[in-house]
Amino acid sequence: MTLTTATTDAGQTRALGAALAAVAEPGDVVLLAGDLGTGKTAFAQGFAAGLGIDEPVTSPTFTLVRSYTGRLTMHHVDVYRLERLQEALDLDLATMIDDGGVTVIEWGDVVAPALPAEFLEVRLDYGEADSERTVALRPVGSRWSSRDEKLHQVVAAVEAEEPGRLAGRSR
Repeated sequence: MTLTTATTDAGQTRALGAALAAVAEPGDVVLLAGDLGTGKTAFAQGFAAGLGIDEPVTSPTFTLVRSYTGRLTMHHVDVYRLERLQEALDLDLATMIDDGGVTVIEWGDVVAPALPAEFLEVRLDYGEADSERTVALRPVGSRWSSRDEKLHQVVAAVEAEEPGRLAGRSR
């Protein structure tokens, strides 16, 4: 099942990321997908804040991977510049995923075949207004599907904090 909501600005996208970090567990993978400029890095920044990471989080477009320490280590990966799937395998994503942290992958849909069969896909798309984004959360595999109720609660809580700014929908 896909849970869909909307954010009206980057701050809302960060707030949603922070709220979702509360349900993150060691070994989780969060795959961020969407066009350039839809808020993948803003979501990752919020997710990091939700893990208690205080340092600035920037997109690792040129370094490919940055790791941050919080409640859980967050490996922030950006595979935008990779041209072949083998390059993703060379990053040793499996070791990152197995180290007990959370791996957040921007442009993750590009490397999905190299990932374990268990991840949360967060797809960000442009909304009707310039700053609006549609955010679809799709659990893949039982690891995230078992937290379906928690995901619904998180989205409902974020929507309740900003009445009228988020519009939650399930499909």
